Amino acid sequence: MNLAPVALFVYDRPEHSLRILESLSQNTLASQSDLVIFSDAPRTSEHKDKVTAVRAVVCRVDRFKSVQVIERERNWGLAASIQDGVERICDEQGKVIVIEDDLVLSPYFLSFVNAALDRYQDESRVMQVSGYMFPGKYDPSSDALFLSLISCWGWGTWKRAWKHYDAHASGFVRLQHDASLKRQFNLGGAYDYFHMLEQQMRGEIDSWGIRWLLSVFLAKGLVLYPRQSLVKNAGVDGSGTHGIGVASLQSELGPPDSRYSQPHLPDEIELDVAAMEQVRRTLRAANSGIMTRLLRKLVG
Repeated sequence: MNLAPVALFVYDRPEHSLRILESLSQNTLASQSDLVIFSDAPRTSEHKDKVTAVRAVVCRVDRFKSVQVIERERNWGLAASIQDGVERICDEQGKVIVIEDDLVLSPYFLSFVNAALDRYQDESRVMQVSGYMFPGKYDPSSDALFLSLISCWGWGTWKRAWKHYDAHASGFVRLQHDASLKRQFNLGGAYDYFHMLEQQMRGEIDSWGIRWLLSVFLAKGLVLYPRQSLVKNAGVDGSGTHGIGVASLQSELGPPDSRYSQPHLPDEIELDVAAMEQVRRTLRAANSGIMTRLLRKLVG
């Protein structure tokens, strides 16, 4: 298997950076994986010391096939940094696995995502592989399933899919003038993603995730999810932008399940209707401001 490079995006949380690097290094494929770390520059002088501390952490990293640290000389912000990093690595290597500093990974995260990236490399309808899975009960007969919804909590993609990423969200106009299409984008009314898109267009938020969701939606793409989540977000401790006090969509990591080292992946590329309805039910429960903040976290 030709392993995908891993892109890790860090900013000003040294404790989180240490934790994700330890978690990543415990993956069974870590020593065979190339790691590229993108360290954003401080947005203000108040962030300088913490950014410096993070850079001291990442410059000591080993236990990987290779490590490259890219220190931004100006503050890009998360959205621009991820867009640039994903495009850069996809152009060079054809595929990438993306993680951020607030995650904790199963030891089989890299195994699962790499297996799926390899299996669906030439399947144009599959546009992303997720390491995260929404809470719920899913068909136990398979280790993975397809949903029509992206995730930002540990994922992978290919150059052929990322070329559909529309940084300008030009498809916004189509949804504006087509009520049926907008309702589909909102998962049948389960969650108002279109409102987030409007905020993006007005410059009130800067989310690469909502733009990627729109891009995948308009391309009629699918995303492969593990039946059991291989990612936990540890950024709901108040240190992150959107994570204060939220945990309702958190999927706890159970004991490492070795089946994900060689997962059984679906042969048929089709939406899992039952699983999608389970996710809709979960999202319909997002009625409070707390849940809304966590859902925003899910789409970057």
